[in-house]
Amino acid sequence: MHVPVLLKETVGILDPKKGEFFIDGTLGAGGHSEEILKRISPGGTLLGIDLDPEMLEKTKRRFEGLDLGSMKIFTEGNYADIPKVIQRHRLPKADGLILDLGFSSWHIESSGRGFSFALDEPLDMRYSPKINDLNAYSVVNGENEYELAKIIYEYGEERNSRRISKAIVTARRNKKIRTSRELSEIINSAFGGRQGKINNATKTFQAIRIYVNGELENLKTVLEETPEILKKGGRLGIITFHSLEDKIVKEKFKSLEKKGQAEILNKKVIKPEREEIIRNPKSRSAKLRAIKII
Repeated sequence: MHVPVLLKETVGILDPKKGEFFIDGTLGAGGHSEEILKRISPGGTLLGIDLDPEMLEKTKRRFEGLDLGSMKIFTEGNYADIPKVIQRHRLPKADGLILDLGFSSWHIESSGRGFSFALDEPLDMRYSPKINDLNAYSVVNGENEYELAKIIYEYGEERNSRRISKAIVTARRNKKIRTSRELSEIINSAFGGRQGKINNATKTFQAIRIYVNGELENLKTVLEETPEILKKGGRLGIITFHSLEDKIVKEKFKSLEKKGQAEILNKKVIKPEREEIIRNPKSRSAKLRAIKII
């Protein structure tokens, strides 16, 4: 299961207290939520939201045995729609909100949706099949060479985007690209067999996943909605995993502080300590930023 990243640091800076109402907008396996629930109990309320119905059910079942005298509400949805979710459940503004923008180990290893370039799975990469008809297969086989290069460059920060795009378009002329393994091999062929520090397919797979799920647009939306979600004194913590996300969060937090709407709680970005990176290498790129609404 997904190991919660920066757990101690996140709970420390958000400081959940007994009786408070907290939202985990990216519930996942519930690692952050479990610790928050212990802190807000008894008398607190936890709202857990996840876009993936399969992951939500797994976590919901795990939490059934966790009776700490607080209300637990689990719902399928997009964190960009938190104000609507709050309204639907007749809940007040929250004392805290956590967003962990990383995707879980379960998605990579067990979802069967083509998130990993190391596995041979159908190209999908949607967190939820209910999102839309756009998936990795339709992007890889449907976008023209220019648009593909643009997606790979903008969302993956891949300098070799044009070379990769050309290789994909050339390969699909012979037959449709249907699996993650096929796509990975095509990307690697664009590098002539050379390997860098990370797998050649890493940034392209990231780009397609972000594009398919509208991840950056959802992040911008929820940041705009922060004053509708959190009460005065409410805390928001966001864990990002690449520079595109971190830049959006950093700039928005600065803007809210400049307008006198929020106070930045950590002037210096919080990163995992060496011990955590050794235990969980996937945490190495994590960054935590937090604000308090004023």
